[in-house]
Amino acid sequence: MNYSLRNHTPVFGYLLWIFGFIGAHRFYYGRPITGTIWFFTLGLFFVGWIIDLFLIPAMNRQVNQTYLSGRYNYNLAWLLLTFLGVFGIHRFYLGKWLTGILYLCTGGLFLLGILYDYWTLNRQIAENNQVFY
Repeated sequence: MNYSLRNHTPVFGYLLWIFGFIGAHRFYYGRPITGTIWFFTLGLFFVGWIIDLFLIPAMNRQVNQTYLSGRYNYNLAWLLLTFLGVFGIHRFYLGKWLTGILYLCTGGLFLLGILYDYWTLNRQIAENNQVFY
């Protein structure tokens, strides 16, 4: 199978940046600590959020060197997590049916599961993609 080497895109990074005051783009680019800080401080009181507008190209280059492309699409998984995470749709997409059902019944495991997935989704996708190589 021929998969694109680019697994994260700047366009999708900027889309998540719109919601960046909650740190979505930082999590997407594999920066969970600063993503959590953005989450709890509204993007460092919107100042860090504005600065990130200019940092996205560099973050995108770095993350594409870190994670492997494969069967599961990073952008689709992040889209599902960001907008439908409380229903566990991203977990169903990754073949994690039991936790998908658990998220569906508990509102994303009372939102704590969503935060956990923001921290680990890139790694979860990379691990699932390695299975198919």
